Amino acid sequence: MNFLIYIILYPFIWIISKSSFRLIYLFSDFLYIILYHVISYRKKLVGKNLALAFPEKTLSERKIIESKYYKHLSDLFLESFKSLNISEVDIKKRYSFKNIELLDELYKKKRNIILMGGHYASWEWFFIIDRLTDYKINAIYKKLSNKYFDSLIKKIRSKYNGNLISTKNTFKEILKNTKLKGLNIYGFASDQSPKKNKATYWNNFLNNLVPFHTGAEIIAKKYDMAVVYMNVEKVKRGYYLASFELITDKPTKHKDFKITEDFIKLLENQIFKAPEYYTWTHNRFKHRKTN
Repeated sequence: MNFLIYIILYPFIWIISKSSFRLIYLFSDFLYIILYHVISYRKKLVGKNLALAFPEKTLSERKIIESKYYKHLSDLFLESFKSLNISEVDIKKRYSFKNIELLDELYKKKRNIILMGGHYASWEWFFIIDRLTDYKINAIYKKLSNKYFDSLIKKIRSKYNGNLISTKNTFKEILKNTKLKGLNIYGFASDQSPKKNKATYWNNFLNNLVPFHTGAEIIAKKYDMAVVYMNVEKVKRGYYLASFELITDKPTKHKDFKITEDFIKLLENQIFKAPEYYTWTHNRFKHRKTN
């Protein structure tokens, strides 16, 4: 069945990947209508999430955010398909980096980096950073259940020497890399909800007390890695700007969960500025404590 789904969808993905951006965003406008107005993809969940995150906003204000989010989500879907055949020139033009010298300074100090961020704006073309730094670029991801699409994603990322590490292999792969030459960046999107029975740390996030993954902090302390936050802004349709902020280059000096707490604050500030670019279709508050 997985292979059947793959061979049915792949031709569509390939056509999108070969299309101009102008045509892609026409497709995206149509997809927005389908997702938001026709099938109402996770619309109840998005509305619930926004109400929990922004209780001070009126229903009409939240509906504006909701509509903008679905337009952004439609863009993300098609931009991910475009990644199959996008040129390096196009990516560099559309996904730029600010203050990358922060990474250069850490490289000179021979520091590996834990790069933390949230499911905000887009990380789709992030791997182009390989062309701008001497670091080996890795990203932690949840392996897809469909092995054919999982292989496709790995193929796309490897175009720019990006390495995907599945969540279950994270510690093993990082331990292996510590024994090899070269310095690494490990990208963690640490904002989604862990399983309740595995939750060890809770904090307030968008007005709700919820559990957080702490693996990035644990690894940073175990291997004495610098921790950097990556803030991605959507400048305009199809254009993104990533900037970096040092959380700490002395992780072992921080008390437990302080690094994760600082990450949460940075992500919240980003969401409050432009909430329509956060991933509201994820059931982030399913394990929230209600007292």
